Amino acid sequence: MSDGGARSLGGTEIKRLHRHWRQQTTGRVSLLLDSVQTPFNVGAIVRLGAAERVEHLYLAGASPTPDHVKSKKTSLGTQRYLPWSTHPSSAHACAAARSEGYFLLGLELAEGSLPLHQVALAPDVCIVIGHEERGLSPATLRLCDAVAFIPQLGRVGSLNVAHAAAIAVYEVRRREWTASR
Repeated sequence: MSDGGARSLGGTEIKRLHRHWRQQTTGRVSLLLDSVQTPFNVGAIVRLGAAERVEHLYLAGASPTPDHVKSKKTSLGTQRYLPWSTHPSSAHACAAARSEGYFLLGLELAEGSLPLHQVALAPDVCIVIGHEERGLSPATLRLCDAVAFIPQLGRVGSLNVAHAAAIAVYEVRRREWTASR
């Protein structure tokens, strides 16, 4: 606590604050996991999705479901707030997201990718995230409408997939909030 008398918000104040930000948000965000194999990462992404009003979670390839015991351990029961579907391949998942009207934004350090903050986005965005080590496959990259990366300044060249998802979801939401002012 600072010397200025700041205090943590109470339950009713938190609900009001969240309601205010929900009213500021009209665009849709979804996530597509392309063979994100670690259940704990899936669980962290599910919790992110429930916290940031992700509309849908598309699971492709070897991605475990939010009902996996280890995913549930990390999501802390929030999987009940996030609709999800499984797809046999990223092509099927991308087609499903596109049929729902989403702009597909691949998150990958790839040739031709742009810094995330510079990519022009549509109002409804599906962020496509790949395997923890291999990232998005060339086939999945070709299905994306744009590909972005998160600029990093330190000596480590990559982020945990759940952290990268959180940064990308926040950036998509932040742009909408900034543009609506």
